[in-house]
Amino acid sequence: MKKIGIVSLGCAKNLIDSEMMLGMFKDGDYIFTSSPEEADLIIINTCGFIESAKKEAIETILEMERYHKKLLVTGCLVTRYQKELEVEMPEVDCYSPISEYPSLHEKVKAMLDRDDIVQMDPLRRVVSTPSYSAYLRISDGCNNFCSFCAIPYIRGRFVSRPYEEIIKEAKTLKEEGIKEISIISQDTTMYGVDFPSKHPNIVDLLKELDDMGFYSIRLLYLYPGEISDELLNLIKDSKSIAHYFDIPIQCGSNHLLKKMNRHCTKEETIALFKKIKAMMPEAILRTTLISGFPDENDDDQKEIIEMMNEIRFDHLGDFIYSREKGTASYKYKNQVPEEIKEKRRDEILRLQKKISYSNNKKQIGKVMEGIVTGYDPFTHRYNLRSYWNAPDDIDGRIEFTSSRCLKEGDIVKVKITSAFIYDLMGEEVS
Repeated sequence: MKKIGIVSLGCAKNLIDSEMMLGMFKDGDYIFTSSPEEADLIIINTCGFIESAKKEAIETILEMERYHKKLLVTGCLVTRYQKELEVEMPEVDCYSPISEYPSLHEKVKAMLDRDDIVQMDPLRRVVSTPSYSAYLRISDGCNNFCSFCAIPYIRGRFVSRPYEEIIKEAKTLKEEGIKEISIISQDTTMYGVDFPSKHPNIVDLLKELDDMGFYSIRLLYLYPGEISDELLNLIKDSKSIAHYFDIPIQCGSNHLLKKMNRHCTKEETIALFKKIKAMMPEAILRTTLISGFPDENDDDQKEIIEMMNEIRFDHLGDFIYSREKGTASYKYKNQVPEEIKEKRRDEILRLQKKISYSNNKKQIGKVMEGIVTGYDPFTHRYNLRSYWNAPDDIDGRIEFTSSRCLKEGDIVKVKITSAFIYDLMGEEVS
């Protein structure tokens, strides 16, 4: 019996690809292992989005090469740099870019000298997340062509998954006991735009998912210029869609937004966040920023600081601009020195600490319902995921005590008793 090991790097979209790769191996004939020493085949599914991700991928390949096992490297890094990798790292047995995933099973057959490997299929995923939680991808690729982003060149143009296929997968997940799903894509709000009639769209899809009886549905990666009033009203009145808005804005300066090829202005973005909070005062707002984009100046930094103070995001991440070959901004003049990038990012994160702590203190006394996600035997505290924090470990943690013996996947109510910069603490209430 062959043993298969896999290392999945990067985002949740990559994780789904990895789960589909595991689905190529028939039950009973293969064993999945986390031990490289035991594996007959090691698959490394790489990320190649920014410089830090590329470095991590290379280090992982070098580490796995030490075990002298059959080695298959896939994913974004291979899509971008296959020829260079083949020259620099010839020890890898096989490289497979994303475009060759439909025939990946044939490569694996040859590597293992087996004929029982099946084609990658989204309906035959080996879900690797906890038994109560799963991601659901609704599209791939992107049409926005932000000037800093390599995704359209890696993943291709935007393509919605067939509606019936998504619904079938969601029903399967529900039947398997999944309580929460996180909807992901490169551009979630654009679902259906490439269909001839523009329907079904994201609202149509969410309405049907909302009726399936999931405990929680969370939307990730919403593009600010594409969030309609119809979508907001659906979320507001839904049975299960979390009032949680993950909306990357990248910056708060019209001067830079134009150079980034973003399709909405600072004023439109601020108006959107205010509208969300007016409709759903308890809504959680999460965003990401880029520090040090070419031609960024002190006035641009001042504008994002002002915007942060005005909107007061619950969760915020900031990435230092990564100059990526092939993107439009790679050739931009006035590249910002690294030390200034870091200084500006540090200023943003210092401010966000204050905002986050202030926001978190307002949660004290409130009761949050959510899913038990773990237990720490040393602190005797459980972990909770409510609508307040996503399952990608980017947001803060909610820890709580209970007089009962709980298990992962239980749904409980927790009263928040104390707050920290990023985390909350509480106790279970009946």
